Amino acid sequence: MSLPALDDTGVAADRVTAGPHGFKTQATVPVQPPARVVLREYGREVLALTGEQANALNRVGGGRYLSVEPGEHSGQWRVSAHNYVGSINVAGLQVLVRPKIPLRNLFLLLEVGLRERDWYDEAVRFETTGDLLPALVSFFARTTETTLARGLYHSYREQHDRLVALRGRVDIARQLSQPGVVIPTACRFTEFTADLIENSYLKAAVSRSLRVTGVQAIDRRRLMQHLVTLEDVSDVRHHHTDYDRVTFSRLNEHYRPALRLSQLVLANLALQDAVGEIQASSFMLDMNALFERFVTERLQRALRGRLDVKAQHDDHLGMERDRHGRERKLAIRPDMVFRSAGSPSFVADIKYKLTDDAAAGRHADYYQLLAYTTALDLPEGVLIYCLDANRDSLTGESDASNLATGEPGAGNLQTDDGGPAVRSVRVRHTGKVLYTYALDLSGSTADVAGSLDRLADWIADRAAASVPTRAPGGSPTGSRIGP
Repeated sequence: MSLPALDDTGVAADRVTAGPHGFKTQATVPVQPPARVVLREYGREVLALTGEQANALNRVGGGRYLSVEPGEHSGQWRVSAHNYVGSINVAGLQVLVRPKIPLRNLFLLLEVGLRERDWYDEAVRFETTGDLLPALVSFFARTTETTLARGLYHSYREQHDRLVALRGRVDIARQLSQPGVVIPTACRFTEFTADLIENSYLKAAVSRSLRVTGVQAIDRRRLMQHLVTLEDVSDVRHHHTDYDRVTFSRLNEHYRPALRLSQLVLANLALQDAVGEIQASSFMLDMNALFERFVTERLQRALRGRLDVKAQHDDHLGMERDRHGRERKLAIRPDMVFRSAGSPSFVADIKYKLTDDAAAGRHADYYQLLAYTTALDLPEGVLIYCLDANRDSLTGESDASNLATGEPGAGNLQTDDGGPAVRSVRVRHTGKVLYTYALDLSGSTADVAGSLDRLADWIADRAAASVPTRAPGGSPTGSRIGP
């Protein structure tokens, strides 16, 4: 499918019409700005939409981004946002979903390894317009410019090819696959090249960003210049998970921020036709995944040298037997397991948004954390959640009467503003203590960093105080709960 050429303002200009005397002329087709609707994550609005718009919103993301249901009156639709923020452009309609955390701190959660001043301008633009996509494309274009200014990354790569003249060594296996054929000869050789996954991954993200309308002229020129720099790199259709294939070293470490942004572009930017040949785009970020990754990486950094932090730890709850009598492990995967002296000493689960079936420290989340502490034979665990995303629903004390004795838990702390930072439930008949820790992302970058340092210190203290006790034969005899 051919795409329309876009000028610096995102105007489509490739419709060819027949002019006088049969000569073809180029007609510029102005892009009409879509109607704009602003939602807040987990918010709901009743909107007047056409059937086409309602169906298109439901199709984008397969219902993950928005839920659209008929309203009480004809032409009205209830539009509900979920855990995704960003922008959706369909059928002449633009829907902006803004996060509950401060807009500027969304760039902090991207965690690409850059300083605040490196993304300050884009964060301010996002705060002003509310449209995340142009701001992120601008951030990506500038970061890539800084990366490529240090020179296009080259490295040695083994190549296989059939050549008339021998180069390197004969590839015996491939040569024998065609017996009797001497020329061309199957060769295996090492070449110093820029045609590497680091560059092709970056090029794929640049090409996709160029197809976005509404990008500023200066950023579009930057992106075009990046394509020129990368012209000798193969065009590869990369999936965003190909980022995990990159092995970083001191030679390509400077590529990491640009490749991290490339991953966000390839994973979250969807392109589709809106009206005729005009290209529309949608860009949505999963706040659950962003929050989990951000907290994990920051805690791994803050606890280095004190605790070994294992992310997405694979373990099992126990053995289950199927109807054929075969046993298999019932898998679990805690978000973080903290180890000291090679053994688990504390466990954490990260929830951007708590479940909605009870008050603070929701039942389903507690049950999951209890399973983790039980399977790992730990006396304590913590549920880390985003205070900003849950402010509307966190009222009153924790309702966990099915789990707890009703006694105040140990370590009930206070935030600087007097609000509860840590709550705890002591599970009856087990002695286990389940904590909920509210992480506040509403402050400045320095405030958020300070909150994460305090969380790291608190985890280190709980890990030191929570030591499972075992009998000589290795069976658990109980646990000592710290003060």
